[in-house]
Amino acid sequence: MGTPIQPADLGFFSTLVASGSLSAAARELGITTSAVSKHLAQMEERLGVALVHRTTRRMAMTPEGEICLEHGRRILSEIDELGQLLGDARVVPKGLLRVNATLGFGRREVAPIISRFVLEHPQVEVQLQLSVNPPLLADDAFDVCVRFGEPPDSRAVARRIATNRRLLCASPTYLSRHGYPKTPRDLAAHNCIGIRQGDEAHGVWRLGVGCAGNRRTEAVKVRGNLVTNDGEIAVNWALAGHGILMRAEWDIADHLRSGRLVQVLSQYETPDADIFAVYPQQRQHSTRVRAFVDFLAQSLQRT
Repeated sequence: MGTPIQPADLGFFSTLVASGSLSAAARELGITTSAVSKHLAQMEERLGVALVHRTTRRMAMTPEGEICLEHGRRILSEIDELGQLLGDARVVPKGLLRVNATLGFGRREVAPIISRFVLEHPQVEVQLQLSVNPPLLADDAFDVCVRFGEPPDSRAVARRIATNRRLLCASPTYLSRHGYPKTPRDLAAHNCIGIRQGDEAHGVWRLGVGCAGNRRTEAVKVRGNLVTNDGEIAVNWALAGHGILMRAEWDIADHLRSGRLVQVLSQYETPDADIFAVYPQQRQHSTRVRAFVDFLAQSLQRT
């Protein structure tokens, strides 16, 4: 008696879901729509469950379909990893690489680096997804996540690929109207632009105060009339003269050089926001993951 699901079924179903419809999957697979429908029906018959709800216009997974997709992608990834360890992919990076990055940094820095990476490694297929918050690595949805700050999950491999600081800044227009803060406590009298992201405490800025050997961290409660979860929007508000912003140096370096933004309270220590490439431990022997992380680190260091 044969098994109810075959390895080829897993790749087929993953492509079907990613395509979004039977006709799109047919184009992707180079077969007819009726052949796609027949393959899907055969899978469902062998498994004894429906995997998708089909209509004339769209397709949605059933709970059983979501289980099939989740486990199927993990199995396919493990098969691919085995092939890399045993085959020539130990030398030549190849196969699917799933990358996640934050919206602004991913769009401005990571995407162009990926463009250059695939020119050097044409046998690697890269899928880039941008999100406001870093995903859970336990979901096994990505091979590499590019994020600010070291992740709390000790089960992941976290490689620091670039140093980065958070800086306080404002536009010359705002500072000419409201003056420069002299101490962290002065921030309470200023309009401060808030960024609400992840689990970070919103509206509290921490600055290092004092000399070496006697340094302490002072938590300052700030407030303002503008808050967002998008860093690029916050930077644009600062450029428009709305208030003081704490933002990663990578995001504001060009504006500081041009003078459109001015650093304030530079004598005080602000939190680090180093850039890390984070990946599951089972991916650390993947040739394509190592090649991409090395390429990413070299590119950011040159920048």
